[in-house]
Amino acid sequence: MTDDDTELDRLFAQARQERSQLPDDLAVRMMTDAESVRLGRLAPQTEAKRRSWWHLFDNVGGWQGMGGLVAASAAGVWIGFSAPSFLPDPANYLISQETAYLVADLGLDTAYLEDAE
Repeated sequence: MTDDDTELDRLFAQARQERSQLPDDLAVRMMTDAESVRLGRLAPQTEAKRRSWWHLFDNVGGWQGMGGLVAASAAGVWIGFSAPSFLPDPANYLISQETAYLVADLGLDTAYLEDAE
């Protein structure tokens, strides 16, 4: 050990032996505050907090996460209504065609539908 380490050890030993006392009023205030915090945690919650539905945004990351969800939803709706030309338009199928045509267009066997008529 160097001379500096010996000096530090002596100072730490001296600090361990000298214990300064807190002023009485400070100790009383600290203990009173600690007791009020302890009792506050032990007491049952009598008043239910009224929360609005905006707190649901916290579950998806706040307003930033909600903004991302809105943007993704808007993009999905846009792509759904203006599909590329090589994809079939589902709105035309629902409006102008029969259910049997939808099943036949999916490549499923529709022979049982014709026999039922």
